[in-house]
Amino acid sequence: MKKALALLLAVLMVLSLGAVAWADGVTLNVVTSYGGDDGNRGSFEAAVKAYEASTGNKVNDGSATSNEEWKAKVLTDFETGSEPDVLFFFTNADAEPFINAGKVVSIEEIRAEYPDYASNMRDSMLAVASDGKQYAVPSYGYWENMFVNKTVLADCGIEVPGPDYTWEQFLADCETIKENGYTPIACSLVEVPHYWFEFLVMNNGTVGNHLDIPASVDDAAGAKWVAALEDFKALYEAGYFPANTLTASDAETVEMFNQGEAAFLIDGSWKVGYFTENAADLNDFAISYVPAKGERKASEAIGGISMGYFITRKAWDDPAKREAAVEFISQLTSDDVLSTFVTTEVTALINGAKPAGLNPLQQSAADANANITAIAGAVQDTITGEAKADLFGNIQNVVTGKMSASDAVAAAIALN
Repeated sequence: MKKALALLLAVLMVLSLGAVAWADGVTLNVVTSYGGDDGNRGSFEAAVKAYEASTGNKVNDGSATSNEEWKAKVLTDFETGSEPDVLFFFTNADAEPFINAGKVVSIEEIRAEYPDYASNMRDSMLAVASDGKQYAVPSYGYWENMFVNKTVLADCGIEVPGPDYTWEQFLADCETIKENGYTPIACSLVEVPHYWFEFLVMNNGTVGNHLDIPASVDDAAGAKWVAALEDFKALYEAGYFPANTLTASDAETVEMFNQGEAAFLIDGSWKVGYFTENAADLNDFAISYVPAKGERKASEAIGGISMGYFITRKAWDDPAKREAAVEFISQLTSDDVLSTFVTTEVTALINGAKPAGLNPLQQSAADANANITAIAGAVQDTITGEAKADLFGNIQNVVTGKMSASDAVAAAIALN
């Protein structure tokens, strides 16, 4: 009798402790690219607050700005066993190291226990890894195009470019802008040359073959890449980039554009949110079209869905965190929550997003996107991180004449 009573008391104590643990919730370690300067930081913070309020769980937010340094840190954390419970990250080749290492859980495995997981998404738009499985629940897509400072252009007597903007017109405009004391192109070649790289590659090929990867500098894809780097050099030598383009941060060159010191900025849909929060007057800006040459049309752009939410194996194998992680991603990717992030971007939502009224810059983006005739994904997303880092790092050497464009492409191919 005494043993039975002792056992009963022990069971009640365990249940009591479990109830306390459930009431207190768990703490999820979450890493995303919604750092402090991200235009959607406010939407992310609101979604996290709502999740915490509805579940009693807490979120340890390790978000930072998305750049090559951030990507490298995320990968290093996985290598050292310091990965988060939930990760918002790129779904391309950048994710392959931790996918191949078995550090994240497939959607198929999650749905075996939670059948409704990501059921509001089009499965056809979920990224497929090299092993044929899907791991990330997509958030919203992106487009890349050219932002213009209308005030700078007007002061230089230049019209906002349309969907038929040619490379020749662009070069002439850049010369006029420079002669009027402005910087034509806001770009940090040390931090974010990849936006220009994408369009310069497409300008030397077509939207249809944009994702072809070179096997050598002598094949068609290799020739495109070499020509793209040579175009980089020509723009640099013409003085169209900021004087400090080789040392300035992306934040500094974007602020040049924001402050009316530069005319053109190639960036992505996420930058609309940044200017919405930081620009003095959104009517100063518009979304235009990247100038085209060769077979490409200016109305052809870069776009797709490149990021999503992963659940790590560490969290999945932790009984206290498994359901918390599933619920976190389910809430952050619900129709209602994603609609607070989306303005003009594409989504994988079956029902689509329903954003509220658009501001002038968002409307400009919507108008520009209405004229887009074709899109291709970013070719940089299909190569290894090592190849990408080497290629973009050597752009500085190419534009300054320390390395030939051919040698830079060959070096990247060797690492891919």
